[in-house]
Amino acid sequence: MALLEIENLYVRFDTKDGPIHAVNGVDLAIEENTIIAMVGESGSGKSVTALSSVGLLPFPGKILSGKVTLEGINILKLGAKELRQIRGPKIGMVFQDPRASLNPIIPIGTQVKEVLLAHTNMTDGQAVEYSLKLMADVGLPDPGKLLAQFPFQLSGGMCQRVMLSIALALKPKLLIADEPTSNLDSTLQAGILHQLKKLKEEHGTAILLITHDMGVVAQMADSVAVMYGGIIVEQSDSLNLFKKPSHPYTEGLFKSLPRLDDPEKRLATMKGNPPESGALHDECPFISRCYKVTNVCRTSPKPALRSIGGNHKVACFNEIQYD
Repeated sequence: MALLEIENLYVRFDTKDGPIHAVNGVDLAIEENTIIAMVGESGSGKSVTALSSVGLLPFPGKILSGKVTLEGINILKLGAKELRQIRGPKIGMVFQDPRASLNPIIPIGTQVKEVLLAHTNMTDGQAVEYSLKLMADVGLPDPGKLLAQFPFQLSGGMCQRVMLSIALALKPKLLIADEPTSNLDSTLQAGILHQLKKLKEEHGTAILLITHDMGVVAQMADSVAVMYGGIIVEQSDSLNLFKKPSHPYTEGLFKSLPRLDDPEKRLATMKGNPPESGALHDECPFISRCYKVTNVCRTSPKPALRSIGGNHKVACFNEIQYD
């Protein structure tokens, strides 16, 4: 049994301009002691999928159908009190906007130690001491000084590392990291990635890493799920995906990346625009931009994610073939 399993998840946002179908049937399994990266352009449904998985879907989001199980327990059926017992000890999360995720009127030290006081038997002094260690581990300078400071006194990168220290405090079984290295320089980015790998190697923690940085994916991920238009269009181990992308969208992503071994190569672009999220896509969401589209794509419901060998799955009627 997978540590976390998402089955046929559909999420909609009802707005004054009409419904927005953010997630349109996601299936994903995350095993213990693995790092799975979720990639795709902005608006593809990555963050909404993650937030739904921990019961933090913001208003006016609504889960229409689906199932999210953590160690066999359906998270979507839990109440607020039960969810609070799971968040922290079992699931940690690093949010995309760390400054907005921290309380602006509570000192940093209080925010780091409160998770320890809520879920462990530590005394206040022990929690403060451990908070200092957590902040030092993620590369924050002078943690003792930071204890009394407020989020607005910290840079975005420092807020990001404070959020990571909170997420790592209880050594959760699953860590969801939404763009954990965004807005960080290369040195700080390397430090954050090192902490994530250390968490996996020392404690067997599974990590769902949401990112746009394919370099981070290549360095960190055991497997990759590619999202487009609210669905996962391709999933494979990272090495195989980089060598043999089989969905036309995944191929387009890789062709748009600059390469150190061919710096003069002109980057390719994908024609057209992402699908309108206001319409429910019963057909393949990539159909308007795909160079391999055929009549079966236009006349059939959207393709299901199916195996094309080993652990490589693709949601396409005309996937790219390799010799």
